[in-house]
Formats: sequence, structure tokens, C-alpha cells
Amino acid sequence: MGKALYEYGLEKNAEVNVMSMHDHAHEADGNPYFPAELFTGFGAAKGLFVIQAVNAGKNADIVIISHINLLVTGWLIKKINPSAKIMLLAHGIEIWGELNNHKKTMLNSCDKILCVSNFTLETIANKHSIHKNKLAVLNNCLDPFLINQIKDIDNNTIRKKYSFSAEDIILLTLTRLSAKDRYKGYDVVIAAMVNLVAQNKNIKYLLAGGCSKDEQLFIEKLIKENLLEHNVILAGYIPEEDLPGHFAMADLYVMPSTKEGFG
Repeated sequence: MGKALYEYGLEKNAEVNVMSMHDHAHEADGNPYFPAELFTGFGAAKGLFVIQAVNAGKNADIVIISHINLLVTGWLIKKINPSAKIMLLAHGIEIWGELNNHKKTMLNSCDKILCVSNFTLETIANKHSIHKNKLAVLNNCLDPFLINQIKDIDNNTIRKKYSFSAEDIILLTLTRLSAKDRYKGYDVVIAAMVNLVAQNKNIKYLLAGGCSKDEQLFIEKLIKENLLEHNVILAGYIPEEDLPGHFAMADLYVMPSTKEGFG
């Protein structure tokens, strides 16, 4: 999105700025999407982010909010600069359920809500009584540089890291791992692995992503109870720059989630 907005800004002679509450400023260095000087990262300094974002929004024509939990920033900007068009990106589970009165008020202050799917659009319209003229679908897209990222990848290096053989068939799940995120279905995949491995011992399941301590114990217990120590591998957090290689290595991506906004 940053790339698209930057290119649109060049075309229309408009100024574009990108702000992130949680990322650090240096993380934009060398990125291929837009010049790093357009990016401000606050490294989880939430108060500073809100203050500077609201200040930047005083003279903005359009403000795009990337998550409903950041909506207070857009709402404050709207109060100070009523002519600013506030647009919210709506993904899925974060906006499907009940919202407190504060969030409902802020949601209704948006000029446009961009939903990742028709399902999310319909859910917002019905659940929160948002008129459909305020809603639009903007699907998630592929990274335009994806091909460049994977064309020179050496799969053998990554396979060796996990002791995979050339004959192994690799299933991959990449997600947050915590008790509240089990709707992603990785525990279901582990259960299914029992029958899969009985048919083919070369099937391996690489379960990747940041993992809470309690969930790690839960997953390790599942693996042990099902005698899958040689077939299910917990990879832990994988840095962004290593993700293309892992996806390129895998034979199949598996995530039987029940709550994905862009399934």
C-alpha cells in the first residue's frame, strides 16, 4: 500500500507519509516500496505516535488507518480537521465481534471502511449497522517484488537447517501461536499428521511463528502424545527476510483457520 500511495503521490504531486506505531524507523531503510525518509517508526511509543500522527493529520486530505485499534488517531484528526477523509482498513476478526461504545462512535466517524473481503464487508454492515455506501472491498495483494525475492533462493540451505531430506514433503504453517489463536487450526493439522505419517513417513510439518511459553508447552505435549517428534517441527519466529525462502521450500501451505477475513 505504501508503494501504491507513493506512486500515486508522484502522479498527483501529493505528499505521502507513512507512520507505524510499532516498527522502528530504521526498518524502512533500503526498502523497495518507497523512500525511507517518508517513513516514521515509533518503536511502540504509543503516546508519541498518537501525538505526532494527529499533528500530521491537521493538514491532511486523506488519513488511512491500518487497524481499528488505531482508530482513536483518526477520530482525533477528524475532530481537529473535519475536512480530512478518514479511511479504515478492516481485516477480519478484530471488527467482526461486539465493539464498545467508544469504538462504535469512532467507527461511525470514518468516511470509508476498506474491507479485505465481501464477507468482512457484509459482517460490518450487519453487525455494526454501517451503511454500505461507506464500505468498499480492497483485497489483499501479492508483494510486487515477490518473484525477485524467491528466484535465487537455495532451498537446500533451508532444508538442511531443519534436517529435511530431499524426499521429505513439507507442510508449512506460519502464524501467531497462542491459546487465543488456536482458531488458526494448527492443532488440527498436528492431529491429522498421525494418519498422514502412517501413510508416508516423509511428510513433515513445519509450524512457524512467535509462540507464547504456555502454547509451546501445549504444542510440545501434542507432538509427544502423538509420537510425532520426528515429523512436526516448531520453527519459532522467522525474520521477515527469511520468509520467502521458507514459503519457496514448502510443498504446501496449510492453515485450516475458521476466522480469516481474507481466507
